Amino acid sequence: MNLFSEDPVHRSRSRGMIEVICGSMFSGKTEELIRRLRRAQFAKQTVEIFKPSIDVRYDIDGVVSHDQNSIACTPVEHSANILLFSSGIDVIGIDEAQFFDNGLPRVCNQLADQGIRVVVAGLDMDFKGNPFGPMPELCAIAESVTKVHAICVECGQLASYSHRLVANDKLVLLGEKEEYQPLCRNCYNRYRTPEKA
Repeated sequence: MNLFSEDPVHRSRSRGMIEVICGSMFSGKTEELIRRLRRAQFAKQTVEIFKPSIDVRYDIDGVVSHDQNSIACTPVEHSANILLFSSGIDVIGIDEAQFFDNGLPRVCNQLADQGIRVVVAGLDMDFKGNPFGPMPELCAIAESVTKVHAICVECGQLASYSHRLVANDKLVLLGEKEEYQPLCRNCYNRYRTPEKA
């Protein structure tokens, strides 16, 4: 078999892969997602970006980082809807993956098997420090996993935890600096100790 085939289908299939960007809130996940997708656009690749339709914090039709960098996207209700928009696409970006249903890993695998580069960003842990939604499975099947960190607002160490500041036990609570703060393990455990007791 000729590994250097000029056949575009063969070349496309060789690029199929899953990349995961994960970490706590305020760690730069969306910023990194936007950076990778912009580079793909600069390379003249066709790019499509998706986010869960429940995420309306900054923009209904945009993926927006905490630093206000943005890129246009398509909000979808269910992970299977992503497949409807994948024809002829080279790179697919998915933001806030933790809010998607558990079918997202299967969808990402299917896209990668079709030769599409899939770049996924999401919280790896919820506010209780537990693995969040489909993220653990996505990390397991990905060719590349990048864990990014925020800075702990208490001590300045690397932060991996999203500490919720408001009294609300709902698993999904969209929020910003008024609702969450990034903490390192030690500071997070110090806040959580009374609750654990």
